[in-house]
Amino acid sequence: MLQSRLFTKTRKDAPKDEVALNAQLLIRGGYIHKEMAGAYSYLPLGLRVLDKIKNIVREEMNSLGGEELVMTSLQRKELWEETDRWDDERVDVWFKSALKSGAEVGFGWSHEEPITDMMKEYVASYRDLPVYVYQFQTKLRNELRAKSGIMRGREFLMKDMYSYTASEEAHKEFYDKVTAAYLKIFERVGLGDITYLTFASGGAFTQFSHEFQTVLPAGEDTIYIDSKKRIAVNKEVLNDEVLSKLGLDKKDLVEETAAEVGNIFSFGGAKSEQLGLNFKNEDGESVPVTLGSYGIGITRLMGVVVEALGDEKGIVWPKSIAPFRAHLLLLSEDAKIKALANEVYKTLEKNGVEVLYDDRDQRAGEKFADADLLGIPSQIIIGNKTAESKLFELKDRESGKTSEVNLEHLIAELRG
Repeated sequence: MLQSRLFTKTRKDAPKDEVALNAQLLIRGGYIHKEMAGAYSYLPLGLRVLDKIKNIVREEMNSLGGEELVMTSLQRKELWEETDRWDDERVDVWFKSALKSGAEVGFGWSHEEPITDMMKEYVASYRDLPVYVYQFQTKLRNELRAKSGIMRGREFLMKDMYSYTASEEAHKEFYDKVTAAYLKIFERVGLGDITYLTFASGGAFTQFSHEFQTVLPAGEDTIYIDSKKRIAVNKEVLNDEVLSKLGLDKKDLVEETAAEVGNIFSFGGAKSEQLGLNFKNEDGESVPVTLGSYGIGITRLMGVVVEALGDEKGIVWPKSIAPFRAHLLLLSEDAKIKALANEVYKTLEKNGVEVLYDDRDQRAGEKFADADLLGIPSQIIIGNKTAESKLFELKDRESGKTSEVNLEHLIAELRG
């Protein structure tokens, strides 16, 4: 992509009412546009990052046997009344509206009810199980406060997976596989060292759940970490009974502020009983299907990466989710140097390297500042001395280290 053709532009300042660092940097870099508190549009650069995150999550969900679908955001009032989760006293994040016919509807904040209701058409026997389905979908939650940028929005992109199994044993086996897959996802997006499996309250879902919490000063949760066992407990459920159940000693725990990046819940057969999702087991008995629910906030994860890995200059994207692998900076007005830069750009693209080419008529200082703000992992610098040496300066955004390489080594480095 040519940077001169981007309709978005970098900016020195974020909106005055934007207090979250992740949103400030993403707005300044032209990744997102703020529509209102808790609601953001994702621009071309931001969409590329979201797609990279989605693809990592999709690969891991597919490896578990997950099948992808997309369900409607409109929710039937009657369905949620069956599980006593329509009442605002029970669930306080609903957005609700009325159809012209007068029927009341809600906008999806979660999908356990509609997906479970749908499964009644496809699950009748133990032979139909297990079923693992997931989706990427925009959720709407009427949060009282939305001040953490894209880390807590009223509208956000989520991956939600649902497992339907014939027994608690089969559910536990899959639950553990999802736990491992989630830890792998957070490792792949650059947060593995600072993300912990965390015992927590189930909130509006179940009595207890597991969260995945990333240590972050801007987070909204307090957790207690046993670093040797790589497990944590949320402050809201920290007591002697929980510590005993998890085999933890209070003196080994360190208090940290963290941001939730994923959660998983076990519903057992309760939700299926409420909605009438039963199956005939091998003995011919009608029993409820066991349900599990597994969520990752895709847009939230993007915000956490920005908060956790960025520096005083701007964003620092991991290679796995960066919008481009390399940022090519042309720092000369000489026609021969421009021709060389154009050739390098085309050669890299032909070799499968995603490149953002800063071909703009701007001063070198402005280009360097923009490159650091955008956070693309590698910067290729082509200036007047390049014509003589035939070597290209390659700078690592994270470490700031530079090296001089020829075109062959440049291609090899960026493809690796």
